[in-house]
Amino acid sequence: MSDRMAARTEIRLAGEGGQGMILAGIILAEAASIYDGKMAVQTQSYGPEARGGASKSEVVIADGEIDHPEVLSADAVVTLSQEAYDKYARSVKPGGLLIVDDEKVSGVEQADAVRIPISRLAFEATGKSITANTVALGVLVGLTQVVSRQAIEKAVAARAPRGTEEMNRKALEAGFAEAGKVSVPKLQ
Repeated sequence: MSDRMAARTEIRLAGEGGQGMILAGIILAEAASIYDGKMAVQTQSYGPEARGGASKSEVVIADGEIDHPEVLSADAVVTLSQEAYDKYARSVKPGGLLIVDDEKVSGVEQADAVRIPISRLAFEATGKSITANTVALGVLVGLTQVVSRQAIEKAVAARAPRGTEEMNRKALEAGFAEAGKVSVPKLQ
């Protein structure tokens, strides 16, 4: 595990139903467990609406046994909608990383939040804003190294529907490229 993350890393990915943040959590957990050989657990919850309500995916990654499967104090939180930001932004621990979709979330209170136009980058890279979840994974992994780049690339490719592999590769690359432009303080 990178020196940027502790032995147990807790990540919350949140957005609106239909934005793919549940799938992003599954992919991140698979990258950690299948391709990086770490322990990982993923949980999810949806708002009462199937689409449009806040949904979240939580991923706990550790070098050893995971004794509690839920996020208690998030090391990193990614929010792709205003409702998700309102519900989950404050769950990032002091010194943690908050990533927000700059064009979908307004009124960000945390001065140290990383503001990235994730949905716009997805559309620019692939022509489809539905790939914002994959861009978000590229940004998250690029900034934290919570899993290796090779692991997330393999996990995204394995989960991409047939015929969309190249589109998803471009979305992930757009996230990595944007992460390379951002300077963030080291996570505690």
